[in-house]
Amino acid sequence: MTELAELRREVREVCRRWRADGRYRPRPDAWLRSYDPAFSKELAEHGWIGMTWPERVGGGERSNMDRLVVTEELLRAGAPVAAHWIGDRQIGPSILRHGTAELQDEILPGIASGEHVLCLGMSEPEAGSDLAAVRTTAQRADGGFRVNGRKIWTSHAHHATHSYLLARTDKTEKKHEGLTEFVVDMTAEGVSVTPIVDMAGSHHFNEVVFDDVFVPARRVIGVEGNGWRQVTEQLAYERGGPERVLSTYPVLEQLLSGGVDQDDGLLAELGELVSRLATLRSLCAQIAGALDAGEAPMRAAATLKYLGTDFEREVLEFARRATGSGVVPPDSPLGEAIMAAPGFSIRGGSSEVLLSILAKQEAQ
Repeated sequence: MTELAELRREVREVCRRWRADGRYRPRPDAWLRSYDPAFSKELAEHGWIGMTWPERVGGGERSNMDRLVVTEELLRAGAPVAAHWIGDRQIGPSILRHGTAELQDEILPGIASGEHVLCLGMSEPEAGSDLAAVRTTAQRADGGFRVNGRKIWTSHAHHATHSYLLARTDKTEKKHEGLTEFVVDMTAEGVSVTPIVDMAGSHHFNEVVFDDVFVPARRVIGVEGNGWRQVTEQLAYERGGPERVLSTYPVLEQLLSGGVDQDDGLLAELGELVSRLATLRSLCAQIAGALDAGEAPMRAAATLKYLGTDFEREVLEFARRATGSGVVPPDSPLGEAIMAAPGFSIRGGSSEVLLSILAKQEAQ
């Protein structure tokens, strides 16, 4: 058995044990909606958070291909990974790439141990998918910055210990300039969180208000004013992972386990979906390889996100047709996936934004 196959087996065994003990049930979109800090801490004990990071900050110094194997298996199992997902996938690598040694030492070990929970302070009520239109400001103050503004659709802000924050530190004529990235303590004075409950009654979204919140200068990620270049690199981590193609896997697994009538046409469509998934997994592996080579594969990640959104939408459309579902129970895998689906085409960048990115890079 190869090393990767053994790692895959180990992750499957942890998930199987937790399921057998009744400690979780598989859910679609689990990386965003299924939160259990105890599960994340067990993964940390196995060294499966911060796997690619240096040992000095709690990492395992393993490859992105190793990490891909772990994340694939967690997503396939619909495991409760939301407590660590954002910090492990996105903010940790950004701090490692751009942050000072002091910031790395302060934040990364807590993510790797499952103690720190990170949320994303990107989207704003009037900015939509255009991150360069953010209005939250961070003005220079003695020893740091004073932050004022609002962020919305901030998943698990009510659980988070820290927030990644994109704010404007300089008003310029060019909206892509003058942006800076920060790490903010969610317990800081002036931070308030208001829940946003979705139509299924689930609460993971929030609105976060920053009212004259002080952020120490050491909490700047990278270079002040260079936030746009840094955040576009960071989005490669957000868009380029298997969660962009496996959020609906529990639904697909049910279909593959006999949930489709033995109709030649339906079985052919199901086979096509499986073959498309294999292709998308191959693209995930290519992105992991690029990250191991020290690259920021923004174009490949945007391609994966665009194709993954389309794939996951078609999985749900096929499931409804193939199972003859009329009224779908909201707590079934299909019901939960349908409720989550409106966000698939928005988070990580709308399909229109992704096509624009690809067109611009093609023209360069």
